[in-house]
Amino acid sequence: MLDQMLLCDLHTLNSRVASHFRHGDAISAWALFRRMHCARSDIDAYTFTPVLGACSMLPNPQRGKQVHGLMIKTGTDSGTVTKTALMDMYSKYGLVADSIRVFEEIEYKDVVTWNALLSNYLRHDLPHEALGVLKAMRGERVELSEFTLCTVLKTCASLKALKQGKQVHGLVVSMGRDLVVLSTALIDFYSTVGRINDALKVFSAFSCVKDVMMHNSVICGCIRNGKYDDAFSIMSMMKPNIIALTSALAACSENSDLWIGKQIHCVAMRQGFTSDTQLCNVLLDMYAKCGKLLLARLLFDRIYHKDVISWTSMIDAYGSHGHGHEAVELFEKMREDGSGVLPNSVTFLAVSSACAHSGLVEEGRRCFNLMREKYGLEPGPEHYACFIDILGRAGQIEQVWSLYQDMIEQDTRATDEVWTSLLNACSLNLDVTRGEFAAKHLLQMEPNKTSSFIFVSNYYAAIGRWDRVDELRSIMRTKGLAKEAGNSWITVPSSNNSATGN
Repeated sequence: MLDQMLLCDLHTLNSRVASHFRHGDAISAWALFRRMHCARSDIDAYTFTPVLGACSMLPNPQRGKQVHGLMIKTGTDSGTVTKTALMDMYSKYGLVADSIRVFEEIEYKDVVTWNALLSNYLRHDLPHEALGVLKAMRGERVELSEFTLCTVLKTCASLKALKQGKQVHGLVVSMGRDLVVLSTALIDFYSTVGRINDALKVFSAFSCVKDVMMHNSVICGCIRNGKYDDAFSIMSMMKPNIIALTSALAACSENSDLWIGKQIHCVAMRQGFTSDTQLCNVLLDMYAKCGKLLLARLLFDRIYHKDVISWTSMIDAYGSHGHGHEAVELFEKMREDGSGVLPNSVTFLAVSSACAHSGLVEEGRRCFNLMREKYGLEPGPEHYACFIDILGRAGQIEQVWSLYQDMIEQDTRATDEVWTSLLNACSLNLDVTRGEFAAKHLLQMEPNKTSSFIFVSNYYAAIGRWDRVDELRSIMRTKGLAKEAGNSWITVPSSNNSATGN
């Protein structure tokens, strides 16, 4: 049947490839394309566009590069649409320079092409470059689309760039755009940069029917910025939904705001949302971060369909509050549970951290070994750093460096977190020579990070090298680095709400 289908007209085959891609079946799209390439010589740009999208969903970048080579060979690589698809593919593979090179080769750049460049920079956390793209688009008099403006607003939010965000707002007004998505993006921007009153003005001024996403955005922004009365007022004007409540609870977790979190929990119970696993996970996290471990465990036990996030959140809650034995017990219960939920790398990091906080050396060793031996998970730098910390605190300095050697043999990159753990281990065990080795690498990796200088300075103080301590403090002053002052806070409900907050 497939051989007969390959004799169909090219338009039908291209539609079939595109259909596989749209439905997320990249393997089928690739397999059909390979058969077409072997059976026909007339494949065109309409064939390659969905194939490039399918390649970006598959792991091996060589596949995409081979398609690019075939496009050059067949002369189908010159069109704006196919070039834009090439840009997107290279970007999703993490090949930023290749994506930019393709962009520069495009003769006629439309707004979709420019948007692809914007997405490329944002995907790889290059917001300053993304703002440069907007400037270039205006210089080229490219008509900005809704997607362009939303993307730039996300960029401004990530940079906390209020001035540039306001300029985009001005563009939206001057262009006469009154769209739900754009207004929601403006609300998100103003909320993120701490200008919640401006976000509320955008919300109030919107003349069309407000959708659920806009309501959710403004509610989350109000709670994030402490405008609780406004949040509940807006929530009362709509039927509460799981997304709004989940977003609000996440903001309560960030602010350790137990009182508001409890109010939202009550709303969720009245609406019958407490059967939703994702909402319960966020509730659990909120109670844990507010120090209410018993409430968190009670909620955990009542979750009917526990997923890996449920288990990991509760394990992490125990660990962060110094209850290492309870964290390990829950981890074992998770492994024995018959629901089929398996621990992932984040779960192992949570239980390892719990062991580190409670000095559980053998339990930490067992968990580290289980990752590879039982679950086929390769430890990352964060797992090595945590286990190094466990061994260092236990005085097992030789095993610390044996573990470091294992990390090198496994071709795992040593991050600043790893070097910090190694340095702390040397400091605790007065391992002078290897401690200087770790100190040197930490400062080379993070030469302008205050915490790195503090860690190295503490190490030299521990071994009595006060000359090096003074030298490091002098370098910090020269670089303009200062130790941040510690702080703590607790959210207190306003007096008009205190009667109902018990």
